[in-house]
Amino acid sequence: MSENLMSLTPELVARVPPFEGTSGRLAGRTDRATETDWAAAADTLLADAPDTGEVWIFAYGSLIWNPEFEVAEERLGTIQGWQRSFCQGWVRLYRGTPERPGLMLALDHGGSCQGLIFRLPSDAIRDNLLKILRREMPLKWTRLLPRWVTVETGDGPVRAIAFPVDRESDHYLAGLETALVVEALATAAGERGSMAEYLYNTITHLAGHGIHDSYLWEMQELVARRIAEGPPHPSDQLLAEAAEAARD
Repeated sequence: MSENLMSLTPELVARVPPFEGTSGRLAGRTDRATETDWAAAADTLLADAPDTGEVWIFAYGSLIWNPEFEVAEERLGTIQGWQRSFCQGWVRLYRGTPERPGLMLALDHGGSCQGLIFRLPSDAIRDNLLKILRREMPLKWTRLLPRWVTVETGDGPVRAIAFPVDRESDHYLAGLETALVVEALATAAGERGSMAEYLYNTITHLAGHGIHDSYLWEMQELVARRIAEGPPHPSDQLLAEAAEAARD
């Protein structure tokens, strides 16, 4: 698969208007996780680590192209019973605002998911796991979501830590209409860039590892078509519904 065959091109991504307006902020929130929270989560996860002493992280989205932690080794791998889905939101910071909310790519139940697993350096496992937890779990939680999963690789099964979506959270958005997902991905932008840019980066980096995700491929075709149609009208019902949901 070549990125040249993608409908979503850098030129189309560049058409999405840049971040404007008011973005959500983590600073000042009373529900932010603390170092104590992250340390307890790391201890719980490491207590269940395999006997090999190795700790691997399963990456399916931005962790592949922007891990922000040290990697000692990487492998291609597939997990069963989980799949990529834009089902977490509404995103009002990073790549969205209350006026132009986005959706986060999450690991949800169903199907299968091919990605990468990264082994943490043996002499810095806990430090790097804490880096990941700070990134993936910025807010306090009522139950620990990261879990050990079995990843099938070319060298046999490997136990790795994955970060699935919390289906009991208010941020879990089940059964969204495809048109609404596409509208969010085609219009949302925040201080870290647009959702269209995120989608493009994810697909191209997956392709660089020989990974094709049919769901993401369908999304990029629909998002490209939507961007090509031009900016949404202020009265666009789909965008209005998403913005209203983001303010709730």
